[in-house]
Amino acid sequence: MKSAPAGAHSRSGRMVAADCVLPTPAEEYRIRSADGHWIHAEAHGPEGAPLVVLAHGWTCSTVFWAPVIHQLSADHRVVAYDQRGHGRSDIPPTAVGYSTARLADDLEAVLTRLVPEGERAVLAGHSMGGMTIMAAADRGEVASRTAAAVLISTGPSDLLAELNVVPSTVRPPGLRRFLHRRILQSRLPLGPVTAVSRAMLKYSTMGPATPGGRVEATARVVHACPTGVRRQWATVLGELDVREQLAKLAAPTVVVVGTHDRLTPPVHARRMLAALPDPQGLLELPGIGHMSPVERPVEVAAEIRRAVKLSAEEARSVSA
Repeated sequence: MKSAPAGAHSRSGRMVAADCVLPTPAEEYRIRSADGHWIHAEAHGPEGAPLVVLAHGWTCSTVFWAPVIHQLSADHRVVAYDQRGHGRSDIPPTAVGYSTARLADDLEAVLTRLVPEGERAVLAGHSMGGMTIMAAADRGEVASRTAAAVLISTGPSDLLAELNVVPSTVRPPGLRRFLHRRILQSRLPLGPVTAVSRAMLKYSTMGPATPGGRVEATARVVHACPTGVRRQWATVLGELDVREQLAKLAAPTVVVVGTHDRLTPPVHARRMLAALPDPQGLLELPGIGHMSPVERPVEVAAEIRRAVKLSAEEARSVSA
């Protein structure tokens, strides 16, 4: 495992956790998706090592994966890419560019470009990244290049119905769904990171014991997402239903969730396990919120390593 870099100050002047600083990539790529949009991807770690592809969640970017990349890149080839509209990938100019089918297109383009035919990678997706893996599960080019999958803090459907951001004192389901939709689809810009915005982000997306440096790092990533992009993807996620594709995710699949996840609570993890063709266990992280790769990168990286080993064992048994 690489040693983490020294911490860095955010624009607010607060220190971010040292391992939340993204290392310099070994290579960078511009990959064209099916509809012509360009996707930014980068690779870390030695060529020829077991390949892991990371797909981040809503309002995040490759920077979000920094703690996990630090854990894995000494002995894995780790590819992370920016979902369309995020980071350095193209921003779709119209609503047509925002859909789960487009997310699947982008993942397919990344895998086709960076995973040679006949080889396979372990796919790990957080939140919308997990939904991307599910949405692409019935794509032949994706399935043939997938050795195993890790679904982290994610869900296949009914996101608004299961959200726990609105206080539990608001009981009517219809009102809760309405309020959650208004919060997620807000047109208001997030603006600079402040003490208030950090507190709100921590309440909504992280466990109560998450250190300040990790909250600050996450806030920097989330606040960098353009307001229009955030709202367009929120609209898509509000109508999400990839249960049919989830049932076609044939690769060995590990599920990870925090017990304090307000955005994709553990009920989603249990539903996914029941629907998966080849479930390989559920890791529940006590006291952890939605941002588990930042909150508990050691445990998340360990599950990705386990998926790599599972896929290697399966490959050996097939060839024996």
